[in-house]
Amino acid sequence: MGILAAVAGAFAYVGSVDPNEPGHYPVCPLLKLTGVLCPGCGGLRSAHAFITGDLGAALEANAIATVGYFLFAAVWVLWLVRAWRGQPLRIGLAPVWWWGVGAVLLIFTVVRNLPFGSALAP
Repeated sequence: MGILAAVAGAFAYVGSVDPNEPGHYPVCPLLKLTGVLCPGCGGLRSAHAFITGDLGAALEANAIATVGYFLFAAVWVLWLVRAWRGQPLRIGLAPVWWWGVGAVLLIFTVVRNLPFGSALAP
């Protein structure tokens, strides 16, 4: 429940303080130092759009983060249902899944920094 409260609080803050207005949040250090977009760049704008109900803008700002919001919500609902039934939730992912997630993040990062992948840039 503590994690849910922390996530809800963070989303409430990002939903009320627009990251599209300069000066509210720090700039991504990787972007500031190198000019390279990391996989999380646009995540705050994505969260703001998501919480305010603009799913299209959320996907445009950071598609990976938006998918992550849905995934987090699905796992949270699954955990609640299993907890209600008195069953533990154990999600055991094989190493190949973690490597796959890493590969997707790497490909996403590389493509969004190339000229033809500008649609993935925030």
